[in-house]
Amino acid sequence: MTTSSDPRLAARPGSPTDAGLRHGVMSGPELAAQAIANIAPSAVIAFTAASIFIGAGNGTIYSFVLATIVILCVGYCVVVFARKHASAGSLYTYVAKGLGPTGAYLAGVTLVIGCWGIAAGSLGGAVSYFNQFLALLGVPTGGVGWYVGLAIVLGGLATLFTIRGIRLSARVSLVLELVSVTIITILLIAALVWAGPKAWDPAQVFAQGAPFQGIAAGMVLGILGFVGFSSADALGREAKNPYTAIPRAIMWSAVVVGILYVFAAYTQIAVLHEHLATSASPLEDIAKLIGMPSWFAPILTFGVGASFFAVVVAPLNVVGRVMYVMGKEGVLPERFGRTHERHLTPHRVLLVAGPAAILLDVILLLVGSDPMDITVWVDTYGTYGYMVAYALVAIACIAYTRHAGIPNRLVWVCAVVAVAAMAYVFFANIWPVPAFPLNVIPYLFLLTLIGAVAWFVYLARRRPEVIRNIGNTETESLEGVG
Repeated sequence: MTTSSDPRLAARPGSPTDAGLRHGVMSGPELAAQAIANIAPSAVIAFTAASIFIGAGNGTIYSFVLATIVILCVGYCVVVFARKHASAGSLYTYVAKGLGPTGAYLAGVTLVIGCWGIAAGSLGGAVSYFNQFLALLGVPTGGVGWYVGLAIVLGGLATLFTIRGIRLSARVSLVLELVSVTIITILLIAALVWAGPKAWDPAQVFAQGAPFQGIAAGMVLGILGFVGFSSADALGREAKNPYTAIPRAIMWSAVVVGILYVFAAYTQIAVLHEHLATSASPLEDIAKLIGMPSWFAPILTFGVGASFFAVVVAPLNVVGRVMYVMGKEGVLPERFGRTHERHLTPHRVLLVAGPAAILLDVILLLVGSDPMDITVWVDTYGTYGYMVAYALVAIACIAYTRHAGIPNRLVWVCAVVAVAAMAYVFFANIWPVPAFPLNVIPYLFLLTLIGAVAWFVYLARRRPEVIRNIGNTETESLEGVG
């Protein structure tokens, strides 16, 4: 890796001072912000506890506990790689160390599907909540045209932030998510104070009457609430002390968010009880029940909308960096392996991924889809990608530690838990067969994967040297192209 005191000297392809993605500018808290923003806990809190409660009842908090344990197992497998390898390639590069080019390619493709799907789906949530926020302020909103305009503006801003720099986009995500989490936490604490002694709910603590099957099924939704938690691993190029900071960001973000989910679920059940199962908006219902002032409603709505917007920005950062590495290695067109001359971000990728997310939402809005339906549908598509990528990195971790002679008893335990859980999540999303269009989304995902595999076969036959190079690009050998 060629070093330079001024990375902005990079201006020409192949220049000896070409510095690629900006190195070493992000601190540990900023990395954690990227991870937490990708999870979007505020958006999950607003809906997921109610969905889990329908089946798990008083065992809802244990669904989140189990989900947190599974995610920590996945995180540990990721951290094993992150402690020794730093790359913009994320799981794509890590899986190559254990499963070779084929596994790495599949991990890269499914991770891109996951990140892009979550970004595009969350744009629908941002449109819905910001539309509601403006309506609460008295702005005359409504209609397809208004939704389309919001999708273009919000999606354009998200794309702009990612192109202008990872530090800017991470800070935007951090501020928005902090605002959102703070607003919701204030509401939940106020609800517990309002409940007084009744806030103590032994039925939840001891999971009274909660069916184990319901808790296990709820775990599936809980796991989906963590997807994207490992996104900091794509920032090896930009992180300070990446071999230490990235593992900490991954594990601590999962722990903090898991605790937040348990607290939020407990409070919602303790305050709303059985009404939680039929609530369309639990947080709003709690605010009304405890007598929060009228001005709190738009603040709460803004907070959830901000959370959705943050999770549009964060996954696009990962898409940009994974496809950047693929472009550098020749898996994708070489132009994707270039960075912006001034901002040193993978702008060519982002100028495709961002507008593509906007276009998908606009098309679905124009055919009459509700913005929140778009969130459910497209996020589900993206989740399938994450599930496969997480399973692959767990399997790769076993192979990697075995070949490297690293003690791997804990790796085996975590990998088995992770793979079994991902398989269960996938199965639970296809059986019983869900209603249309969720029933066709798994097949859309498989069609995408088949197309990606066909491209891999083409490369293997026509450009075998590219296949041999897959996943071999480390941070130190990345040279960006302006």
